[in-house]
Amino acid sequence: MKLTFLGGAGTVTGSKTLLESNYTKILIDCGLFQGLKELRLKNWEQPPINPNELSLVILTHAHLDHSGYLPILVKNGYKGKIYCTKATRDLTEIILLDSGKIQEEDARRANKYNYTKHNPAIPLYDIEDAKDAITHFETFETNKWHIINGEIKFKFVNSGHILGSAFVVIDIKGKNLVFSGDIGRKEPILLPQYEYIEHADYLVIESTYGNRLHRKISITDELLRYIKLTYSKGGILVIPTFSVERAQEIIYLLSLLKRKNKLPEIPIYLDSPMGVNATEVYFKYNNLHKLTQEDIKSMISTVQLISDVNASKAVVNDKNPKIVLAGSGMISGGRVLHYLDKLISDEKNSILIVGFQAEGTRGRSLISGESEIKFFGKFYKVNAEIFKINDFSGHADQGELLDWLQHFKAPPKLTIINHGEPHQSQALKVKIKTDLKWVCTVAKMNKEYNLEN
Repeated sequence: MKLTFLGGAGTVTGSKTLLESNYTKILIDCGLFQGLKELRLKNWEQPPINPNELSLVILTHAHLDHSGYLPILVKNGYKGKIYCTKATRDLTEIILLDSGKIQEEDARRANKYNYTKHNPAIPLYDIEDAKDAITHFETFETNKWHIINGEIKFKFVNSGHILGSAFVVIDIKGKNLVFSGDIGRKEPILLPQYEYIEHADYLVIESTYGNRLHRKISITDELLRYIKLTYSKGGILVIPTFSVERAQEIIYLLSLLKRKNKLPEIPIYLDSPMGVNATEVYFKYNNLHKLTQEDIKSMISTVQLISDVNASKAVVNDKNPKIVLAGSGMISGGRVLHYLDKLISDEKNSILIVGFQAEGTRGRSLISGESEIKFFGKFYKVNAEIFKINDFSGHADQGELLDWLQHFKAPPKLTIINHGEPHQSQALKVKIKTDLKWVCTVAKMNKEYNLEN
């Protein structure tokens, strides 16, 4: 057996882990690189593995950095199945179609306004490519083994990160390999807590926040403070929002504030077709979250959901105070750019960052205090106030990662740390070695790790 990290090593994007056992090749996650240009360029390179040689793909969850490369894989010849949970399939379909649409629009805009070095600019993949990828999906329930062949079986176990997210447990001739994907919080806002796993011969664990502890504060109070501050200036609060999980969490918290009559009388919009569709998926899977029917009714009455492009333009051009949740969460594209085009240079407005911002993204630039950011082919002065709530995170912090690890009954033979920037992964490695006395290492891109049978 051997593992090769084709993404998500030394970075939090592009997650792809190749597991080989004899003639079986399994790809765990198939994510898109985001952020730094040197990473994004990897999306355009030849696939790191011949798609025809792959036996199957298993998805831990729907986020683009774990699923966004699937259309390219299929476009380049992959004909096998893509296994995931039902909720992951539904959310991934929404995410991939949206990704294809945004890439088509970005290429069209770049050509129209001539701010591209390519002649012409072309999308990485389009909507039709995304649709083709979706036909390969096959779904399975959690906590049930699925037989791949006489030697290999796998199962999903709830990881508490987003709706449908799961740890992947693979049994190869009696040896257990566990892939964490992304691990959620111990007390998520909407979801049940992650489940514990008792045994792994080999473990791959994420380290997005391997070097920090989330503050124990009232996120609702923080959110209300920034809303009131912006309202007092007569401004507009823009919240660049991840359409899956984060959007639903914020809508829920806003609905709680509204029920307590704490919100100013201003409209609230979710301007994201993907966010609207994802919210409908959440309401569909009542057994996978903690929301009551009263919660759902309150959420629906609190926020105006916008999909139509003309309705979106009307809200963008309306200068009255309001709260707008718009994709994308790292400001890498999507409708949030149209709001920033109008609002980012006016000091009475505010931008609230509510999630992890990868290196090289506009979101990272804003929280780093840069005075200008570039989009639509030009630079914009950042005069709006920039706020950040770190504690919204859907990723376990160092303490929660250790909590999950401590429930293994015996140390794995080897623990490999991935999905983190270098200082985060190294900090978690030191903590695991010091506190748990486990054998562990930090994953390196394209390095092969031979595992004992």
